[in-house]
Amino acid sequence: MTDHTITTLAELEARYGEPNQASLAKEVDYLHPHYRAFVEASPFCLLSTVADGMAECSPRGDAPGFVKVLDDRTLLLPDRRGNNRIDSLRNIVADPRVGLLFLVPGVDETLRVAGTAAISTDPELIDACAVGGKAPATVLVIAVRSVFFQCARALVRSRLWQADAQVPRSALPSTGTMLAALSRDAIDGAAYDAELPQRLRQTLY
Repeated sequence: MTDHTITTLAELEARYGEPNQASLAKEVDYLHPHYRAFVEASPFCLLSTVADGMAECSPRGDAPGFVKVLDDRTLLLPDRRGNNRIDSLRNIVADPRVGLLFLVPGVDETLRVAGTAAISTDPELIDACAVGGKAPATVLVIAVRSVFFQCARALVRSRLWQADAQVPRSALPSTGTMLAALSRDAIDGAAYDAELPQRLRQTLY
């Protein structure tokens, strides 16, 4: 069987050709005011981390501006209450490299940020990220190394923001159904689903 796997940069570049000028011009090593506007308008981003030879990705979300711009080369990302697996934080302890992808509802362009992160317990930074008097356990102080916007093609093709493209939650297995199956019924799926709405409301922060 013929192996069609690309294994060298030369093969890859031959397949795709040269990048266009705009795709290179948009990348900078700081938060330009236009890029800062995207961060401050975004209620949701994806955080990528690296550890043990694997890349992982985790969602982060809150009110727009929850990722704070400390200056044009530094972002502050609060670690809100979760399940205490702290996978991303464990990864950052081992390898500080991170990536962020910011989304703004209704906007098809996204913003990509790459840099390094440090996990901070600085009381001033933590207090700056408190919501309703509830502070995060830690914050990520992210040193920006690269920033650029991603063109709209992916979101246009996916129709992500279109109302008629929305999938009813009932069309997919519920959280409890998945947990029951994966735990071999050690977790009561029906009870988990019944308690989930109230638990979410009580444990957001």
